[in-house]
Amino acid sequence: MLYLRQVCLFTQRYCQARTLGTDLLLSQINSCTHEDELFGLIGRNKARLSEKHVGSALNVLWQLQKKKPLPLRTSSYIRNHSQFLTLCILAENKVGHMENDVVVDTLYSILRLNVEDHDPLAEVLITEAWKRLERQVLLSLPALSKFALCLYKQHMYFSPLLGKIAHIVDTKLDSIHDIRILSVLMISISDVISQNFRDRLIQKAEQLLGAGDEVHFNYARRIALFLQSVKLTYRPLLEKCNKIFLKSACHLDIHNISLIFGLYEQLGFDNAEFRLVAKQLLSKSIDDYNDPETFTKLFFALGPMAGPKIRERLLATAVNMAEELSSYQVLVILKTMQKMKCKNSHLLQKMASIVHKHLDNYHTIQLVKLTQYLVLLRCHDLELFEKLKNLLFGFLKSSVIPADIAAIIHVVAMLPSTQVEEVLLTRAAAVLPQCRLPHLNYIAAALVRWSHYGQPLGQSPSELCAGLLQELNLWGSRRLRSANSLDLLLEELAYVNGAWFEEVLCGEAMTACQRLLHQVTWANVLQFSLFLIKANHRCVPLLDRIASVTLQNIDKIHPFKIYVILYLFSILNYDPPANEEFFEKCIQHLISNLNCFESHHLVLLGHVLAVSGYFPPVLIKMIFNVSFLSKLDAELEVLPATSKQKVRACLMKLNRAVCLECPEFHIPWFHERYCQHVLFKGNRRINSLRRHVRGMLAEILGGSHYTKISVLTPYCYEIDFECILDKNKKPLSYMAQNILLDDMEGIPSKYGIKDAALPPGAQRIALEFLNPESFSKDSHHLKGESALKKRHLEMLGYRVIQIPHFEWNSMVLSTKEAQLEYLKKHLYETQ
Repeated sequence: MLYLRQVCLFTQRYCQARTLGTDLLLSQINSCTHEDELFGLIGRNKARLSEKHVGSALNVLWQLQKKKPLPLRTSSYIRNHSQFLTLCILAENKVGHMENDVVVDTLYSILRLNVEDHDPLAEVLITEAWKRLERQVLLSLPALSKFALCLYKQHMYFSPLLGKIAHIVDTKLDSIHDIRILSVLMISISDVISQNFRDRLIQKAEQLLGAGDEVHFNYARRIALFLQSVKLTYRPLLEKCNKIFLKSACHLDIHNISLIFGLYEQLGFDNAEFRLVAKQLLSKSIDDYNDPETFTKLFFALGPMAGPKIRERLLATAVNMAEELSSYQVLVILKTMQKMKCKNSHLLQKMASIVHKHLDNYHTIQLVKLTQYLVLLRCHDLELFEKLKNLLFGFLKSSVIPADIAAIIHVVAMLPSTQVEEVLLTRAAAVLPQCRLPHLNYIAAALVRWSHYGQPLGQSPSELCAGLLQELNLWGSRRLRSANSLDLLLEELAYVNGAWFEEVLCGEAMTACQRLLHQVTWANVLQFSLFLIKANHRCVPLLDRIASVTLQNIDKIHPFKIYVILYLFSILNYDPPANEEFFEKCIQHLISNLNCFESHHLVLLGHVLAVSGYFPPVLIKMIFNVSFLSKLDAELEVLPATSKQKVRACLMKLNRAVCLECPEFHIPWFHERYCQHVLFKGNRRINSLRRHVRGMLAEILGGSHYTKISVLTPYCYEIDFECILDKNKKPLSYMAQNILLDDMEGIPSKYGIKDAALPPGAQRIALEFLNPESFSKDSHHLKGESALKKRHLEMLGYRVIQIPHFEWNSMVLSTKEAQLEYLKKHLYETQ
């Protein structure tokens, strides 16, 4: 008994000593401050290392690297160290004994240390974690998110294992309350989720982002990346992310700014306030970006919104750095030059010369984009285009992806060539049955272009292309007729445009939309409205359905979507049933959410409402305020040129509409100089139609001095012709009223309406010729802008005669006599 007691005491002392030793070694590992210190410790204690020691050691190695700035990290030194190999071998042998979180932490650590692809330890750890998930061994949420991120970083985007993790997240979503964990999981499983699960994740992210706690920049960045991955522009969530980006200015370095701009570009989202902050930060530190990687990102982010001086510096630096740029960086520079509408021929030539060296490094779509940028920038390097053509033909012959084949055919047609190769037509014909509508649109554009080329293969290209185009039309019609999902149809139609769409596809698309009318919901009403705006069709059933769905779901629809819907009704000049209720509810919803709009968006909104005859006092007073206009000026400085022009034009039109229709607001007219500048820039000579009509009006009225041409009215409306009839319908001479006629062709005559007081009963007449753009495609109904102009001219005292193109160009008016009679009837008709 005494002997047994001594044995037990010895065993107890030995176990205590071993436990104390183990704890001490673990403590020593965790307290290491340098890699060599840790490696020395590992070398002296190889035989004593347990799975906990190994996992902790690998984790400490990553934590030591994490504390260092990126340029000072020594991952390569660590991976090549003999003791690192020892740790990896021990980890492989002990992985079955590791706790769940240790397995994941170890995998995460070695991946962050940049081990090679298909590293044996990484594969063993992934397999072990997979086995545990299959045995229903649940990882903690932090470990699950870290494991999912490891798989994503290993490019296992469509792995069944990520599908398993997505299922777990789906079942436990309600228990996730940490936005960091959720954001990591969202980006990791984005490729293996259903639409319904996607929407639940977005709803959860929106809830957690609005919880009130400070949200880290990286979490918002991941959520924006998730939206880009699932190709969904969900504005409420993007706006929340954007606010976090703005609050986190300290994190906005060149890498994050260029990333965010790239995400916004792909999602079709923009924010002027973010642009202003980014421009300010980048402009201050422009001299710091002197290596190819950071300069390329700077050029991409700052170039399109830079002022003249900074723009010239960027272009000069790009020229000097051209030789150092990689193939991808050259592509980014050319893309940005095209976005900037850059006409710097020296830089373009330099980029073209560098492209020659990198041609073999581009994959199919990159080569397509490269060719497109060079063509749009008007590059004149024919040798380069010949090389591009040969490479594109090589990809064309080997590719089996319909989208790639269509893109190649489309871009080859853009090249400065006069020959249609047989392989192009053969491949186009072969791929038609597999093409979606955007791909068919690409091929159609190429066929139309080739129909004007010379004769290939001894046969007329127009015959070859016409036959293929007919077949393409049949496949396009067949695809529209077989469509049974409005959402999928709208997704395809969003990328279809041009002559083929307008002439062949548009009518068929409208028929398909009417067939699927019952599928219009508040969730797709924006995409549906955007399609109808592009189609320019005044289809009453479709418009009524949009109005009905909007009224029923007004609180679910984002205010920016309401703006687009109102824009549709405004430009088409259509009043839906319950018109007053529709506009009043929409306006009330917008006024309650004006904070969702940036200054330039409010101007666009104000103009849209004005065209429809609505002037909400809150909105009008907000816009025509000195502080608002100052903020608007700042925003315009960073907007793309086309957006800038549109906003300025809309502000002028809104200013004019308010002055004419709402004098009680006492808003001054302050766009006189702007209008004169625009008219001067757009100066053009009088066209043949105006010359022809001026002669006929002189014949009808008794001389050219009874008519003024290209008249500029107060508030700067330009009208084709003006004349004055007295109370007896006799013309009044402008000479007799001391009004000098301006014979300078193309220069509008200034202010016809207040040059002289009219005799009692006299009437000033505005004669306007309306081109096809003044009407919707499928009807003779006047569009909103033309109706607004008529309304305003009448307020200015004119009797307005609008002559539609379809009447003037009809067979009925094919003779001069018929045209004279037509003009007489309109001039002398009694109101």
